Amino acid sequence: MCREDGSRVKYKKVCANCGKEVAADGIIKGFEFSPGQYITMTDADFEKAKTEKDKTIHILHFTEMRNIRPIYYDKTYHAVPEAGGDKAYELLRKAMLSEEKVAIAKTVIGQTEKLLALIPTDTGILVETLFFYDEIKEMPKEPEQPELNDAELTMAKTLVNSMVKPFEPEQYQNEYQVRLRQIIEDKIAGKEIVTPPDEKPANVINLMDALQASIRQVEDQDGPPKKKRTRKKAEPA
Repeated sequence: MCREDGSRVKYKKVCANCGKEVAADGIIKGFEFSPGQYITMTDADFEKAKTEKDKTIHILHFTEMRNIRPIYYDKTYHAVPEAGGDKAYELLRKAMLSEEKVAIAKTVIGQTEKLLALIPTDTGILVETLFFYDEIKEMPKEPEQPELNDAELTMAKTLVNSMVKPFEPEQYQNEYQVRLRQIIEDKIAGKEIVTPPDEKPANVINLMDALQASIRQVEDQDGPPKKKRTRKKAEPA
């Protein structure tokens, strides 16, 4: 919005050469094959690049879900069978569910080839779009892995197990959006916006703080590290 009069701000698409505004129907696709040199591309050109398998979901192979690192997941969709494909869909779903396998597949969405994971559920098949290998950036530096003693690890495991509960997504709300919506409604109603005091949520544990407290407790119980004594070898007579 404009700071001066509160009006909406519009962004215009302008030709970099002539400076004129370009309408949506005046914009075409192109490919820069050399600096400053382009060829134009039409929808027909993109369709020519597609094969019949690109217009459907082409299964490459099957694998265990644990083989797919979470970093490769992008977006989730529901797979719906085409007319007359109900039986094939159900056969695939039940077979994968029974064998505890997921399918790795490919398709083309728009002008982009997508790598997919087909994941069976109790009621259908989910389609997860996956990043390709060269799209993933590995961590520039892996975190250090300091040595842990058995007491520290046992304490951490105890803490984790004490907080285990079923995942029930309906229990979680976007609290920021709820507060923001309330602020918007209050402003519309002309109410004064009051910043609520910081509240410490009940029964919510900061895992890192709890782990550090557990480790400190173990260290306090053990006391300061003892120096190892070295025995002197007897000198030969």
